[in-house]
Amino acid sequence: QVQLVESGGGLVRAGGSLRLSCAASGRTDFNFPMGWFRRSPGKEREFVAVINWNRSGGIFYADSVKGRFTISRDNAKNTVFLQMDKLKPEDTAVYYCSADPQGDYTLPSAYEYWGQGTQVTVSS
Repeated sequence: QVQLVESGGGLVRAGGSLRLSCAASGRTDFNFPMGWFRRSPGKEREFVAVINWNRSGGIFYADSVKGRFTISRDNAKNTVFLQMDKLKPEDTAVYYCSADPQGDYTLPSAYEYWGQGTQVTVSS
């Protein structure tokens, strides 16, 4: 079992930055992929980014955030991060951390473990 807790959300102006963190616990290792998803009001939960246990093993981003968001991880601290730069009002959403996908990592259904989410609001 894995427990995930997100933090770092808040209110920011368009063009600003936020750094989200997701702390994992419940396992003796951190050797599994981690993903970020988001859900805007009235919308489906959508893929944002994913990172493999080995940073050289693969990092992928949704086209909507590519070039603005950066996913990273610190395996020694069991933590994954999402650095969000040049934020737009369209980025306003609840952001969710997820772990250990099986199959298509862009699908929420592929992930077994989820955090409760952290709100990101970008004002224009």
